[in-house]
Amino acid sequence: MSYLKNRFKAFVFAFSGLRLAFKSEINLQLQLIIAAFVITAGIYLSITKNEWFAILLCITLVISLEMFNSAIEKLCDLYTKEHNPKIKYIKDVCAGAVFIASVFAAIIGAMVFWPYITRLI
Repeated sequence: MSYLKNRFKAFVFAFSGLRLAFKSEINLQLQLIIAAFVITAGIYLSITKNEWFAILLCITLVISLEMFNSAIEKLCDLYTKEHNPKIKYIKDVCAGAVFIASVFAAIIGAMVFWPYITRLI
C-alpha cells in the first residue's frame, strides 16, 4: 500500500511543480498561450494524426525545456546572485537549448500549417 501512496504523492508533487512553474514564469505563460493558439488552429484546420503528433511533440519539448531552464536558473540563483561567468554560461546554454527547440517548433509549425493556410487564401 505504501508503494501506491508514494506514487500518488509523486503525482501531487509533479502537479504542484506544474502549477508553480506556470504561475510564476512569464515565458511559460507565453508558451502556453502560443500552444493553445496552435492547438485551436489544428482543430479548426483538421490537421492529420501525424501532424498532431509533430505539433504536440514540439509543444511538449519547448515547455519541458523551458521548465528545466527555469529550474536551473533558480538553482543557480541559490548558489550566488553575484555575477559569475560559470553561472552565466550555465544559464546561457540552457536558454540556448530552449531557443533551439522553439525555432525547431516554429519550423515544424510552418511546415504543418502552411499548406492549410495557402488553401484558405
